[in-house]
Amino acid sequence: MKAMKWPKHSILAFAIIATWIKTVIAYVTSFDMSIDNGMQYFILFINPLSFLLFAYGISLFFKSAKVRNRYIIWMSLVLSIVLYGNVAFYRFYNDFITLPVLFQTSNFSDLGTSAAAIINWFDFLYFADVILLIILVKMLPTLKEQFTIRKEVRRAYFVLSVAMLFLNLGLAETERPQLLTRSFDRELLVKNIGTYNYHLYDIYVQSKSSAQRALADGSELVEVNNYVRANQASANEELFGKYAGRNVILVSMESLQSFVINNDMNGEVVTPFLNSLTNDKDTYYFSDFYHQTGLGKTSDSEFIVENSLFGLGRGAVFFTHGENTYNSTSERLGENGYFTSVMHPNNKSFWNRDRIYQSLNIDKFYDINSYTIGEGEAVNWGMKDIPFFEQSAQLMAEMPKPFYTRMITLTNHYPFYLDEEDKYINEYTSNSGTLNRYFQTVRYMDESIKLFFDDLKEQGLYENSIIVLYGDHYGISENHNKAMAMYLEQEGITPYDTALLQSVPLFIHIPGANDGGEITEAAGQIDLRPTILHLLGIDTSKDMQLGADLFSEEHEDFVIFRDGRFVTDELVYANEVCYDRATGEPTAIEACQPYVERATTELEYSDKIINGDLLRFYDPKTGSLLDEKTK
Repeated sequence: MKAMKWPKHSILAFAIIATWIKTVIAYVTSFDMSIDNGMQYFILFINPLSFLLFAYGISLFFKSAKVRNRYIIWMSLVLSIVLYGNVAFYRFYNDFITLPVLFQTSNFSDLGTSAAAIINWFDFLYFADVILLIILVKMLPTLKEQFTIRKEVRRAYFVLSVAMLFLNLGLAETERPQLLTRSFDRELLVKNIGTYNYHLYDIYVQSKSSAQRALADGSELVEVNNYVRANQASANEELFGKYAGRNVILVSMESLQSFVINNDMNGEVVTPFLNSLTNDKDTYYFSDFYHQTGLGKTSDSEFIVENSLFGLGRGAVFFTHGENTYNSTSERLGENGYFTSVMHPNNKSFWNRDRIYQSLNIDKFYDINSYTIGEGEAVNWGMKDIPFFEQSAQLMAEMPKPFYTRMITLTNHYPFYLDEEDKYINEYTSNSGTLNRYFQTVRYMDESIKLFFDDLKEQGLYENSIIVLYGDHYGISENHNKAMAMYLEQEGITPYDTALLQSVPLFIHIPGANDGGEITEAAGQIDLRPTILHLLGIDTSKDMQLGADLFSEEHEDFVIFRDGRFVTDELVYANEVCYDRATGEPTAIEACQPYVERATTELEYSDKIINGDLLRFYDPKTGSLLDEKTK
């Protein structure tokens, strides 16, 4: 029998089809993207094709079959790495990789347990087509034969590639007008233009934002300044300056979400101490408070609290704009006689903290070298919370007074593992080991905070301090929705539910206040800066900030998320659907539209300030633009 002669372009066709099919399968099995209709399914199906045709088609310019085959194999490997990188990243962040994230290399060495937890044994299948390509080239001699590709064939091939791109963009624009103006909504971009085209677009956007600083002259601040002044909330007259001169201690509670507060797990109380604060006469408990972080996670929450600006939608500000000029909470307090610091038992370079803390005018960083980690006291990337709080209280006793310090905890960090002696309650029982362990690490953190209050009293610091406890970001991602639905006793988790699950607890504990209680207004981390400064009697009316004093009568129930979602007292906007908050049912999009426009405006203004480093042109003491004074 005569051996089958394979067509000369078999290797090219196989590579394109294999990568195409693999990408579509990954879309369906590895990414939780909401698809509303048949057209969106069709767009999702075709969107990898234009890029794959172009990327693999470059091989048609090589005359040598050997070089051509090597190029196709290497391209297949590179695209497999890109796809798998997004899959692994999505398992933890529920988001897609951006260019700035790839340059956060100083974090990689510390990711140990977190990285191991997101890798599965079957992940080698993402590279199966690469192996098959190598086998095909080795086993089929006809694929090594030399042949010439006519120019008109190449031209027709690339015309087809461009035609597919325009078809894809045309259909996507029909489904989502002004698609490419929503660069902060990566899920929307990926499901419409595809993973590979998204990364090309990401490079373009990042290049554009990098150029903004060089081209900025301060004139961009005029519009932003007018908006900030027009939407400014005045301070609460009764509370303004009432606690001037007190120490301020901010505790960033790692990965703590509000659903555990005043709740139990299999009959066991998860946060007994924090629960007690919800009814404490000296504590203001904000029960509808939200994190507003993006890919920067904890570092984003730090940035928001310090600057009352949003983080960036494409990476961590701490990395991408660590040398910018800022007018931080620490700087304002330093100007008013405070010693400012951050306490975090981790490597000082993690999240680029050692550099950006200088830009934020923080006096001292108590990193891992400031602590003694004894046997059994290490966890994740640093030190367990109980010894961390104990040693921190001792360090605070030696600080110049008054002081402002931010503390960043570590134990309640993904993947939420604990030593046996630190487990106060049993694991939950669901199909998610992550959620099961989460309750145990939360319970440990709650105990550590209770002991910290005792430590402060022992050191004589408690009575003259304001203690602010807040969750920094979510702990349980959407990848665990099935288990979350089981815990919450719901049939499933909708985008409406997911938005409300971004609520994190906020406690402002002021010994001697005697007028605390629960505050149910919707609020976010961006509001903390003006709130803290006003309690201490520091005016912020000339500051460039987007948040509002939580105690102000003019504070609005409106919280913007970094990805464009938002929550009000009446509405929830998620996945481009407007929900009635009271019922959880979709309502007319017109009800949400004014808020959508405001959310987009504020996110864009915040990005302009950061990308253009615009605060170098602003004088917060006078509220005037420096470029106008120096021209």
